[in-house]
Amino acid sequence: MSSSDPVDGFGTPAPPRVLGGAVPYISLSDAGAAAEYYKEALAAVEVDRRPAQDGKRLLHCHLYINGGSVMLSDFFPEYGHPVEKPQAFVIHLQVEDADEYWERATRAGMVVVMPLARQFWGDRYGQLRDLFGVTWSFGARAEEP
Repeated sequence: MSSSDPVDGFGTPAPPRVLGGAVPYISLSDAGAAAEYYKEALAAVEVDRRPAQDGKRLLHCHLYINGGSVMLSDFFPEYGHPVEKPQAFVIHLQVEDADEYWERATRAGMVVVMPLARQFWGDRYGQLRDLFGVTWSFGARAEEP
């Protein structure tokens, strides 16, 4: 930490700026591995990491993905946050080039849920599921036919 870094009222580094409106906060088994995976698959940039006292899990990890914040943590069943399978949501990334994101994500091991194709509303859109069970969608304005 340099003397120019912002600090909170306790003298610790202030958390990084939260980007975007609604910010996904995902609990996963092995959030540290997920953060590393998202760097590869989604070009994520890690801006904060707070390890748990056990040295194995993460209390908090803050990533920037495609201009927005995504936050991660491990499960803590001993504090009422049991292990649960991700379900009933999709995290959408509206990007300039869906094919570029799609190629990077599939090379990193994401599997196709819905193929990337031009949809009735005009976007190129598709869905992939990552190694942790989270479904991501990618959309970009399609070029005119």
